[in-house]
Amino acid sequence: MVRGTQTLRRGFSLIELVIVIVIIGIIAAIAIPRMSRGAEGAAESSLKANLAVLKNAVDLFHSEHEGKYPNTATFALELIGFTNLAASANGTAKNTATGLIYGPYLREIPPMPVGGVGTKLKTVGDTLGATSIGWVYTEATGNIQANSALVGSNGLAYSSW
Repeated sequence: MVRGTQTLRRGFSLIELVIVIVIIGIIAAIAIPRMSRGAEGAAESSLKANLAVLKNAVDLFHSEHEGKYPNTATFALELIGFTNLAASANGTAKNTATGLIYGPYLREIPPMPVGGVGTKLKTVGDTLGATSIGWVYTEATGNIQANSALVGSNGLAYSSW
């Protein structure tokens, strides 16, 4: 048998390659926004959880110290260490002789997980917008909030959560 003008065809034609590239582009256009929303949602969930942990620790401190909130300047020490009733002494070990029987309320101050001024900072202060503060705390009311001017997916600023 003579093959004549028939040639063996190997590989893909240009049309087939273009179709595959278009399909991959459509899949990427659908998948990439979904993945970025997932990362944003995870950061917001982490923010909510960290705020809940901090607020619960402040509330427990408040109830055990006869209505006194942690001091802004020594916030981390008072929540991570042991304190006496006046919250004036901080220690790393429980000591009934010196009255260090309250706490600790946290293992560490959680980081501020969302973008903004205080990204990943574990520090606490009283000035919203300060570049070295992750959490803003108001000693008079015991309120703690994120130090971020960014807006979450619910349309509210992170600092108002």
